[in-house]
Amino acid sequence: MSNFEIEGFIMNWEEMRQIQPTVMTMLEKSVEKNRLAHAYIFEGRRGAGKKQTALLLTQRLMCTAQDHEKPCGECRECKRIKHGNHPDVMTLEPDGTTIRKAQVESLQKEFTYRGMEPGLKVYIVNDADKMTASAANSLLKFLEEPESPTLALLLTENVHFMLDTIRSRAQKITFAPPSLERRAAIFLEQDINPNIAALLARLPDEWGGGNVLENVEWIVHARGLVIQLTEEVYHRPQQMLLTLQEKWLPHFKDREELDIGLDLLLFWHRDVLALKHRENDLAFPDQKEKLEQEALHMSETVLAQRLQWILQAKRRLRANVNAQLLMEHLLLRLQEGS
Repeated sequence: MSNFEIEGFIMNWEEMRQIQPTVMTMLEKSVEKNRLAHAYIFEGRRGAGKKQTALLLTQRLMCTAQDHEKPCGECRECKRIKHGNHPDVMTLEPDGTTIRKAQVESLQKEFTYRGMEPGLKVYIVNDADKMTASAANSLLKFLEEPESPTLALLLTENVHFMLDTIRSRAQKITFAPPSLERRAAIFLEQDINPNIAALLARLPDEWGGGNVLENVEWIVHARGLVIQLTEEVYHRPQQMLLTLQEKWLPHFKDREELDIGLDLLLFWHRDVLALKHRENDLAFPDQKEKLEQEALHMSETVLAQRLQWILQAKRRLRANVNAQLLMEHLLLRLQEGS
């Protein structure tokens, strides 16, 4: 068990309501009508605000201020919850890559001991999908027969990896995906270069999740190859197939990696389209000058066709088409459409 670590930046109730209006309205009504479930699964992408919402809900239930519509954030109870040292609020985090049975048993023992004290007890399980089968089964009895008034908040990015028996005993609340701005801000807080953060914010969660730092070097190289390859397709086509053979294919070694490479090509062309519409939220912000030149010389009709070709290549990749032939065909189509 560990202190509660807030993902991203700390918010108050009103700020979270702006980000997750449906979730917050649902929780507000449940609290007001005294119909709060005994266990919830908060499901959503990293950065959606699951941790902050768990923290804010706990504060609201335990806040000693007179305003019962939202937690004050300043009373003794709110501050103890915020700093992770409230005696009736416990958290469970993965120990390495999993949450083990011994961790759940330790939490149960601690809650049994604290159950002698009056009042609500709350436990928050972060990355609940990482519980081992034995840990999840150990948690089942705790969900069904708590020793005292208890609220369980199980947070996950992958609800389908959780046991059916756990899912059936908790109310699922799905969080809307975070905005690109918010996702990028989370990566910036990890001291990731802004140009890389802009790409990671657009990629699937597994490329911006717990192993994000391991992926950064790979993404940096991949990004450079996309910039080089687009330059060659449109300005030095005699070089593009050589770059494909000697640099692109050795880097994007399997289908998953090649799919990311196609995503990056897609983002490049979407940036061109964004600049044609005078939008500045770019996946390649430091390449704006090059992108603007492409926007000047590329009609929207041609650009739409190129985007369609890249999407077709992504679909063909899933159909197990040979990677080299797929990329050669795509590059030739992009070049011929110049």
